[in-house]
Amino acid sequence: MFNTVRAQLTLTPQPVIAAQPLVQGKALALDSRDLRTAQFIAVVDSGRENVQPLHSTQNLRITLEQALSRQLASQGYTITADSQGTLRLDVLEAMVNVKHSVMSHDLSSKLQLQLVVETPTGKFIKRYSGKSERTGAMSASVEDMELAMNNLINAVLKDIYADQELNKYMQENL
Repeated sequence: MFNTVRAQLTLTPQPVIAAQPLVQGKALALDSRDLRTAQFIAVVDSGRENVQPLHSTQNLRITLEQALSRQLASQGYTITADSQGTLRLDVLEAMVNVKHSVMSHDLSSKLQLQLVVETPTGKFIKRYSGKSERTGAMSASVEDMELAMNNLINAVLKDIYADQELNKYMQENL
């Protein structure tokens, strides 16, 4: 049924790269925390109490922080430890659930991130989340799960990029 040969997922998020910077000379420190209760990012339920958790080949928190860092740098922000302002990325949820039946599978993905921007003048907190569901023939492959999570991460990164409220706060307070 499920191929366990390569039972880890490789995540390759594609941050939004701005064609033109939004800001100049704005610096911020970037930090992140993984607040999930479990460190695996996928669960495959093949029935008969055969449930297999799958991990990422790389640290999810670091992967997401690096993608966000590239995205912010393209917007014109300078990422430095030496800043009055800090942006913290909290990973609250990242999971692909696969339920196999005899001839098909249901695949549902969830991602929830929280951004906390702290400046000398205040704090901005906002959650970003995404969900996807699909049904397919036969069993889901590791590639199917990778694609689902990568697409979800990319969609949430786009939401962060396009968030007017976040951009306005950072431009005015950093």
